[in-house]
This record gives sequence, structure tokens and C-alpha cells, in this order.
Amino acid sequence: MTGEAGDGQEALDLVRARDFDVVVLDLSMPGRGGLEILRELKTAKPGIKIIVLTMYPEEQYAIRCLRDGASAYLTKGSAPEELIQAIRVVAQGKRFITPTVADRLAIYVEDSSQRPPHEGLSSRELQVLIRIGSGKEIKEVAAELNLSIKTVSTYRSRLLEKMGMETNAQLIRYALQHHLVD
Repeated sequence: MTGEAGDGQEALDLVRARDFDVVVLDLSMPGRGGLEILRELKTAKPGIKIIVLTMYPEEQYAIRCLRDGASAYLTKGSAPEELIQAIRVVAQGKRFITPTVADRLAIYVEDSSQRPPHEGLSSRELQVLIRIGSGKEIKEVAAELNLSIKTVSTYRSRLLEKMGMETNAQLIRYALQHHLVD
């Protein structure tokens, strides 16, 4: 059985209505964020196997997606054969880990003092960091994430505090240095 969804809510509705062996999920679908959809899919159907296929590099979301229940994380720059291989492996109930993601996992499980500060952020805080890091204004971030400007400002304040920074310029520099933005 196959299906296709145009946005996050449609994906949730489709998966709830049908039994799929594997779901290929894009993090940047219109509407609700892909990380939120991933968590809701795993809550609705805990046994479902999800492959995240996205434009975002592994540095941004791979660990978080795997931690939230994804069985694989691939970028859209991956070879089509790699996606086919991932579908086969995941359909068998295994995880599919690319060498780049394996490297990120190795860093993650090492001494936590070596982890970059953004690894300790919530999913929403990371989304806000990435958008501010790419030079977007608070109102643009709010519109993209379907949040109020006040809520995004609160996330920004938390980010600055958690990361020991004081300005958006510092957040932008950090995001660039850690390859969180292009």
C-alpha cells in the first residue's frame, strides 16, 4: 500500500487511517513541523517504521530524529539506491545508519562535555536557532513555525541563556560554525 501527503496533518491522517510498513517523512513539509509529526506518528502507531528524508544535513536533525523514533535519516542529496536500501533494511525492523550519521552518533555517545551546546536544546529551540541562525527575524520565524511572536521571543531568550550568548549575531555565528545553516 502506498500513499502521499501534501502536509504534516495530511500525513498524520493518512498513517492513522491505513497500515503502512514504512513511512518516508520530510521534515520541511508545509504546516506543522516534521519533528512534531515524527513524534505524533510514533505515538499514534509505536511500531511504525519511519525514514526521515530531508534537505537538512545530518548535523541539524539526525540524532534528534533517531532519538525520537526514526529508523533512518537520509538527506535528499543521497543516492536513490541508498533510499531503496534504507527502505529494505527498515522494513525488516532494523535501523539504517549512513556513515555520516554513524559518525554523529559516535560523537553523541562520547563524553557529554564534548557535545556541542545545541545538542541539549529541545526540538523547538533548535528549530528557532536554525532560523535565527540563517538571519531570519522573529516575525519570520513565528510565521514559519506557526507560533506567536511572543512565543518565539521566549524561545530566543531560552536559547541565549542555554547557549551563554547575548545577541542574535552570536547565534548566527554559532549556527554557521556548527554547520546548522548553509
